[in-house]
Order: sequence, then C-alpha cells, then structure tokens
Amino acid sequence: MGLKFVILCNLPLIMENPNNRSHIIFTDTLREEIRSLIKPYPSGKVFLSTETTVESLWLKDDPFWQNFPGVVIPAGEENKKLQAVEKIWEFLSRSGADRKSLLINIGGGMLTDLSGFAASTFKRGMGFINVPTTLLAQVDASVGGKTGFNFNGLKNEIGTFREPDAVLIDTQFLRTLDNANFRSGYAEMIKHGLIFSPEHLEELIAFDTDHLDYARLQEMVQHSVEVKKHFVEHDPFEKNIRKALNFGHTAGHAIESLAMERGKPVLHGYAVAWGMLAELTLSVQTCGFPAEEAWRISSWIRDFYGDLPLTPDDFPVLWEYMHHDKKNENNLVNFTLLSGTGKYEINRTCSRELVMEALKLINVIT
Repeated sequence: MGLKFVILCNLPLIMENPNNRSHIIFTDTLREEIRSLIKPYPSGKVFLSTETTVESLWLKDDPFWQNFPGVVIPAGEENKKLQAVEKIWEFLSRSGADRKSLLINIGGGMLTDLSGFAASTFKRGMGFINVPTTLLAQVDASVGGKTGFNFNGLKNEIGTFREPDAVLIDTQFLRTLDNANFRSGYAEMIKHGLIFSPEHLEELIAFDTDHLDYARLQEMVQHSVEVKKHFVEHDPFEKNIRKALNFGHTAGHAIESLAMERGKPVLHGYAVAWGMLAELTLSVQTCGFPAEEAWRISSWIRDFYGDLPLTPDDFPVLWEYMHHDKKNENNLVNFTLLSGTGKYEINRTCSRELVMEALKLINVIT
C-alpha cells in the first residue's frame, strides 16, 4: 500500500482530479495563476471572500486584490457559524453574483470551509477557488471538497461535499504563520504519515521545525497533499477508505467541541494531536499496534504539543461528545485505528471503558 513520492522542483505543479472537478496547483506565481483562471468570467462576476487576519497581512495594501469586490469575515474558529455564512450570502446577493460567478476564498481552513459552503449553496451552487493560507488549510482543507460550519456547539455539523474549481497552494503565506498555527497544520501531516506512509512520518519527525526550510517544507506539503488526495479520489463521499483520514479526529473533535463550549477554544491540530495519542493507545489495545513504536511516536507528539488542558473529570463529557460524531452508526462510537504505521482499520468500535482508559494515558493536567 506504498505511495511513491515524486519531487517536482519546477513550479507550478498541478495535481489533476480524474473526475475533472478540480485541480490543485502548487505555485510561486499566485497572481498569474488567478489571472488565468478568471479569464472566462465576465467583468464584475469575480468576488473575494477572506478573513481579517489575511486581509491585514496580505491583501489590504496590494492593488491586485483590490480589483475584486470582497467580504471579510472575522478570523477565528468561533466565527465558523451560520451568521458568517449569511454575511457572505448577503454580500453575494447585494453584489449581483449569480450561478455563473466565481468566488475566490483566501484564508485558513475555517474561511475556505465556510466560504465554500456559502458558494456551494448560493443560487444552488456557484464556482469557487480556494487559496489556503495556513499549513492546516493547505494539507487538509484544500483537498476533498468538504465545506461547512459549526452548529449547536458541534464541529462541522452542517456542510456539503463540493469540490472547488481549483486550489492554489503557495507556501509563501506560511512565512507569516505563528508557531502554534504551524504546529496545528503539522498535526494533519503527522496523521497522513501514520495512516499511510511511514516515510512521510519519518521526514516529519526529522524536520527542524525551529528553523524552517521553506523549500523542503514545500516538498513535504506536496507529499501530505498526495496522501489525502489518494483517499479522496478513491472514496469521494467517505463511504469506505476515506474514513482513514478520521484517525485522531473522533477524540480530537470531542476535545475541540468541549474546549469551544467552555469558551477556551484550542487549535484544531492540537486537538487532533491529543486525539491521536488516545487513538494510538486504543490501536495498541485493540488492533495490535506495536506498543514500543506507539510509545516512541506518542512521546514525540507529547513533547511537540504539550499537555491536554483538561482533567480526568472531563472524560465522561468527551465520551458524550464522541457520541455526536457524524461518523457514528447504530449509536456506536466509530474510530479509525491502526494495526501499524501505514496500516489503518476503519469502522472500529470501542467500549466506554477502553476509551476512558485511553484518555487517562494521555499526558493530562492533573
């Protein structure tokens, strides 16, 4: 089940989707790529959606982006909600957008998920392009066509499957990314290594994250995107093997939802990293994942992401959140677990007792 990595140094690199729904372009000439993509659209029919952080860092003083009527959403996961979607819909309606218009979404995964949903539902669907500006968005949200927003305190409770017309990945955006958000995205790359490619996992462990080599990072982002793309192309609507991408997310989304409920949100990747610790333990207990290897990887993850900011008293609440996970069937909590690095097992269920024990083994604040 190995995946051969091909390093292409001449940008742009284009990954074609066999269904011809979208393509992923790695580029260091972003404006030229956008100019090419918008050529078919009439004047006044290309719009921009972004978030406050990206606007202040990258867009507000750049004449190129001023060519597009735009809407700006407050940054932060707490703004991934229906009111923000309504703001985009109202902007598109007021600006004269129609089904033949194009929305350029430039921002992190929160923004591209949210704006992708708005575009996929406005007038029953208009075209959109995603320009992910965070590591998390580039390696995770950029691939797969999932859109959506949080609802009733639950992560991504409302959404659609809709591929963007194109995804433009430029790692130059990562130069303004703070350390915490860099590590948040890195967690999804770690997950890709764990579920599919031991080689990718080892290059991530060896990479010097304190002194970033952006050329090398570009290569690793491509590797990570190739892993996710493999699963999405073989199972676009998450009926089978795409569920492998949920490793770390059953526990991770519960951690994220509880933190959000308490008004102390944690970054998605940190929640996934802590979720992977719990699910690696479950993998040892139920799937025969080698205990020594699990300890090696878990120790590195703990050192990299620090303590889980919860106590054992919170674990029953996490279990209840896991019951709300949309991957569940027949009222059973559904996990993706591992029998080894690169060897995933989907649709695994675990008892409440096993999950409680696994959570206790995470390095928690007591």
